[in-house]
Amino acid sequence: MQAVLSNSSTKELQNTKAQLHTLFEKLENADNAAKNSIENDIVNFGTSAIDFLIDKLTGSKGIQRGVAAMSLIRIGESSITPLKQLADVNKNCNWVANYIIKEINGTF
Repeated sequence: MQAVLSNSSTKELQNTKAQLHTLFEKLENADNAAKNSIENDIVNFGTSAIDFLIDKLTGSKGIQRGVAAMSLIRIGESSITPLKQLADVNKNCNWVANYIIKEINGTF
């Protein structure tokens, strides 16, 4: 039974990542209305999107990085611990992680 649960969770995670990847690809040609809609769709994934969004902060530029940051802010407090871990591991992302944390906490 454990293997079935684990396999199911893995498939769900892969499906979530695939859907998020598709949404991020659509950002490249999106106007403002489409970008806002895509961002809403991303935020609707909630905490299951956090790891993907953290990866986008480090591996993307431009609109994708901005949407990743804003999505993490909108997801809220659940994003704080992974952002702190990012800041500890990747000093190049320290400032962006701290900025997002301040936005979540309302202290910026």
